[in-house]
Amino acid sequence: MRLSQRINQIQPSATLAMNALTQKLRDQGKEVISLAVGQPDFSTPDHVCAAAHAAIDQGFTRYTAVPGIQELRTAVAGYFKRFYNVNAGADNVVVTNGGKQSLFNLFQCLLDPGDEVLLPAPYWVSYPAMIQLAQGRSVIVPTEPDEDFLVSVEALEAHRTDATRMLVLNTPSNPTGCHYPRERVDEIAQWAVDHDIFVISDEIYDQLVYAPGKPVSLSTWWEKHPERFAVVNGLAKSFAMTGWRIGYTLAGDSLIKALSKIQSQCTSNICSIAQKAALAALTGPWEPVVMMREAFAVRRNMALEHVRSWPHVVCPAPVGAFYLFPKVDHYYNDEVRDSTALCAYILEKAGVALVPGAAFGDDRCVRISYALDEATILLALDKIRDVLTSLG
Repeated sequence: MRLSQRINQIQPSATLAMNALTQKLRDQGKEVISLAVGQPDFSTPDHVCAAAHAAIDQGFTRYTAVPGIQELRTAVAGYFKRFYNVNAGADNVVVTNGGKQSLFNLFQCLLDPGDEVLLPAPYWVSYPAMIQLAQGRSVIVPTEPDEDFLVSVEALEAHRTDATRMLVLNTPSNPTGCHYPRERVDEIAQWAVDHDIFVISDEIYDQLVYAPGKPVSLSTWWEKHPERFAVVNGLAKSFAMTGWRIGYTLAGDSLIKALSKIQSQCTSNICSIAQKAALAALTGPWEPVVMMREAFAVRRNMALEHVRSWPHVVCPAPVGAFYLFPKVDHYYNDEVRDSTALCAYILEKAGVALVPGAAFGDDRCVRISYALDEATILLALDKIRDVLTSLG
C-alpha cells in the first residue's frame, strides 16, 4: 500500500502522542503523573449530563441540520451577546466536532496553495499541520518570555509579505497561558484590517481568564467587519466537556455557508445528543464554570510559585488557560540536548509526563498543565525540580 505524500508529511499531535505514551507506561504497571494533557479534571456539570440523558430518552438520535440545531446556534449567538455585547444571529454560527474541526474547516475554506499564515510562536500544536493540509504555508513569528509571549504589531509587520493571507491569534494561549489585553488586541485587529489580512481568533479558553485579567474577544471586530474575522470557541475547557466534541465558529454569512458545505462532505452534523447537552450548558447555570475557574486560579498561583523557585528558569505568569510554559534551556547538555530529550529524561527519571516546547514552536521551553488536584501537581513539580537539579 502507498500512502499519500500529504499524510506522510504530517506528524501526529505531540500532546496526544505524549498522552498515549503515558497510558502505555501505566498499562505496563509504571506510575506516571501526566502534566501533559490539556483537559480539566472536573466532571461535566450534572445539568449538562441530564440534558444528554433526556435527549436519549426522547429519541433525539437522528440526523440534524449540518451546522447544528437552530436552538443551539441561537444559544451560541446569545453567548456573544451575553459576554461581549455582540449582536449575532443563528445564521452566523456553525457547530462543529470540537474547536479543532472549526479550525480545520476554516483553513480549508480560506486558504489556496501558497497562501501564508502568520503564526505567533509559541502556537498550538495543530495549527501548522492544519495549514499544511490546506496547502498554505505557516510563517512563524517568534515571541519572548520577557514580553509574556505576546506578539506585537511591529513583529507581525516584519513578517508580512504580499502572500500573507491570514493571522491566527489564540488568547488565552495554549501553551503559555498568556493573554492579550484589549488594547493589544485592538491594535492587532486594526493592523489586520488595514492590510486586508483575515484573522482567526481561537478563544477556546476565554472563560478561563483569572482576575485581574478580563476575557477579550475579537467578536467585537467581527461585528464591524464580518467578512474579515472568524471566532472559534467551544465547551471543552469551560464546561469540562472535552470528550463531547462541541465547538463552534462565528463568521459572516458567506463563510458560514462555505463551512457548512465542507462539513456536509466530511462529518455532517455533530452528535445530536451532544447538541442538546451543549444547549443546556449555554442556557443553564454558569456556577460550575465559575467554580472551575476559581480552582484553576488557586492551582495557577501555587504552580507558578513553585516553578519560579527553580534556579535558572524563567516563567511568565499565565493570565488564563491551565498551562505554564517555563524556559528551561539552561539545563540542556550533551545528553539532554533539547526540550524533547528533556521531557523524555524527566519521564524516565521522575515518571512525570510533560510536552516539549518544540511541539509549540519554542524548543527552549516545556509545557506544564496544572489541570490536576493540588497534591498531585505539587508532587509532580517536586519530582521535576529534583531532575533539573541533578542536571545542574
